[in-house]
Amino acid sequence: MSQVLTRLSKASPLRGFRMFSSSSVTGPFLRLGSMVKVDKDVPDDILLFDAAKEEYLTVPETPLPQELADTTVVESSHGWGFFSCFSDRSLYISDHLNPLSSSSKVIPLPPLTALSSCQTDVFCNVAMSSSFPSDDDQDLVLAVKFLGRQLSLCRPNRDLRWTNIATPFPFLERSNLMYSNRDRKFYLPLPGSTYLCSWDLHFTPSFRNFVYTNRPRLSQSEHELLDSCSRADHWVESPSGERFLVKCYANDTLERDPVFMVFREEEMTDGETFNMHYTEDIGDLCIFISQTDPFCVQASSCPGLVPNSIYLVESFFGVYHLPTKSLRPFEENLEMNDVQPILPHWLPPVSV
Repeated sequence: MSQVLTRLSKASPLRGFRMFSSSSVTGPFLRLGSMVKVDKDVPDDILLFDAAKEEYLTVPETPLPQELADTTVVESSHGWGFFSCFSDRSLYISDHLNPLSSSSKVIPLPPLTALSSCQTDVFCNVAMSSSFPSDDDQDLVLAVKFLGRQLSLCRPNRDLRWTNIATPFPFLERSNLMYSNRDRKFYLPLPGSTYLCSWDLHFTPSFRNFVYTNRPRLSQSEHELLDSCSRADHWVESPSGERFLVKCYANDTLERDPVFMVFREEEMTDGETFNMHYTEDIGDLCIFISQTDPFCVQASSCPGLVPNSIYLVESFFGVYHLPTKSLRPFEENLEMNDVQPILPHWLPPVSV
């Protein structure tokens, strides 16, 4: 995230800039932050990047709900922010971060508690069982993964406290927690991508192992390069239920472009195994990856998106085309001096 903001801050002055219109294509958008106004009586503008049109646009920012007055954003999911209060550590979720929402909804959450030898100060990422939470949805489940071993789940409209779980391995900060609409489970790849942890809506855990039916052929030098990289694993589900494991290799020290490998889920031979097949063809799909939970979009549903591609905002601000294995940076034409950055994250398409 900080790398993206640094790169943007060195860019040339703003051009190709437009105001958001409800008649525009509604996503996917990248929320970058707020454009701070000189006149304090005038609301700031939310700064967005339109992935399909590849241009920046602004939306007038709505007033901050009173419940969020003393909070900071710690994570987000589906355009909903997780807000932590400075004074009493109380926690809320709200769609205030999503400029496409008609009004800001706020749902209070139980206070966090840490397991022995764990912490709840540093969040890794969060996931929700619904893209449109409401304060009367008794089945809504939230999951929070912290730096270290702790995973916490709760039903905010039913539970008075979180259910805290110690994950089997401590170093999961590079893997993304996500929710599967197909299975109605939360998933988390374990280090090494040999196993996939899951928790159902009753918080019951299960483990399945990955079996790779093929792998890309790499030279010795390519193997050595990948061994020198850090790796992030993303388990992502398409609108039709197809699932992919995306492995992202990055080495900021060597200033090399990230490398991606995508494996498609094939049929399961039994209830304990995922057969994964290496692919460079995901068809009409685009995968969106940021610090929040990843998602897929059909390119044909948003004219301008490049099919068979991965859209990025963490180690690289641009698009990766799978068949050609080529990275193309987005035009960085924004001066960030007057922008207050707030957890850059992709917003899935919605109807306005």
